[in-house]
Amino acid sequence: MVGSSGESWLRGIAFNPAAPADVLVRLLGGGAGEAGLVMCAGRDLPGAVVDAALRHPDRGIRCALARNQYVDPARLAPLATDPSGIVRGQLADGPRGFPRRVRPLPDEVLVTLLTARDGGEDGRVTAQEIVGELESSRQMPLSFFRRMAGHEDPGLRTVATWRWGSLTAAQRAGLLGDPDPAVREAARERNWEADPERVEARLAASGSRGNGSVFGSCALSPALVERCFADGPVRLLARNPHAPAHAVARLARHPEAEVRALVAARPDLGPELVAELMGDPDGSVRMRVRLHPFPRTWAEYWAISWVMGHGADCTCPFVEPFAEVDAGPGVGPSADWFAACAVSGEPVLRRVAASWPGLPAELVEALARDDDEEVRIRLACHHPLAPAGLLVDVFVTRPVHRPHLSALPVFPRTGWAHLIGHPDPQVRALAAADPAVSDPPVEDPDVSVRRAAAANPRLSGEALEVLLADPRTAEGAAANPALPVPRMHALLDHCLNGSTKT
Repeated sequence: MVGSSGESWLRGIAFNPAAPADVLVRLLGGGAGEAGLVMCAGRDLPGAVVDAALRHPDRGIRCALARNQYVDPARLAPLATDPSGIVRGQLADGPRGFPRRVRPLPDEVLVTLLTARDGGEDGRVTAQEIVGELESSRQMPLSFFRRMAGHEDPGLRTVATWRWGSLTAAQRAGLLGDPDPAVREAARERNWEADPERVEARLAASGSRGNGSVFGSCALSPALVERCFADGPVRLLARNPHAPAHAVARLARHPEAEVRALVAARPDLGPELVAELMGDPDGSVRMRVRLHPFPRTWAEYWAISWVMGHGADCTCPFVEPFAEVDAGPGVGPSADWFAACAVSGEPVLRRVAASWPGLPAELVEALARDDDEEVRIRLACHHPLAPAGLLVDVFVTRPVHRPHLSALPVFPRTGWAHLIGHPDPQVRALAAADPAVSDPPVEDPDVSVRRAAAANPRLSGEALEVLLADPRTAEGAAANPALPVPRMHALLDHCLNGSTKT
């Protein structure tokens, strides 16, 4: 049985960035206990290790790999046809820890999961349950549904109707007239939001008096519009793209400034109302109407509204278009629109631009020096080209974003040495691992700092041996990239084979 020091060595080696594939593959054996599972789920892996995990007879190993957010999703494709439905379900459910940004699965993997005829040999889950996990996983980008709208398989054309609002008008019309009756029915069912009579009938049948999905997004009959004004959900109506012009005019003169502000940046606002709202007594309304030249489309309006509704410390999952590099009709605003936002004098628009991961490098460089702190925070959290110094600054000053930032592939592991005396142990731990630190603080009172210091590649071989023997630092020392590969194998021999040599 592996002792406590042995467990620490196994965990450390599992996350040693210099451990070669032959070392890591040894951790997939049953004797490694939890180390193999956490390794498969929690780090990027060499191709040979991925291959070994994909073929592994232990379903737990394959399940752990299925939830990995660091391995290229395309490498996980074989898990979509895994004999175990539980493994397929784990893949469909997505990465562990509910990260803010989830990489979409490749189209071929999505199609395989969506068209499966069964839930696997073990009979523990159904194919439909797996699809349900997939639908809520954020691994299906809106662009996938548009691609499926013209697929030869009628079942996949039906899937395209699930995100009806993301389809083009031509695609919606094509599905409404699809030669397959099941597709036509699915399209007709999804299209009810555009029919005021059907909307009113559904609302009456449900008995609801404040359904936001109705008053905020559906085409409303004159009676329902009046009901909004009488019963109170006017904020929802102010954001509804189907709101009639006469209702928009009334909302623009509403006594509540919040309602007028929601109207002020609507892309369908006429010039008369724009001029009227420019003189509004409330500063927030005037600010929103100054943005009016930018939301020329509803996709642009929603992008602005999302940023304005979520402050600098928001940790909500990224939504499209801020989840994807590509942008365009149906997904979000164009690249040119984001670029125009980046050079705007309005901080809100620069925040919007900073939230889009496709912004070009020269604009990223400018926004990294922006006077507005929220612009810089959003850039650090959203953009793959955010400068290392900015990532360090945001990590130090905004603890709420640390889990997301530290998981980014571009998160810097150097440039922390000047923070070695920081009072926050999370910051101190990163400084302790920086090779620029001349004397890693292996005696720090905080366990995470000691572990990080023990993993500092600046340490000598002699120092590493001392740290490996100390239970307080054994895991960090085993994770040290300076640890020789033969020494890694010797530690594994001791833990897995009962060798007396350590």
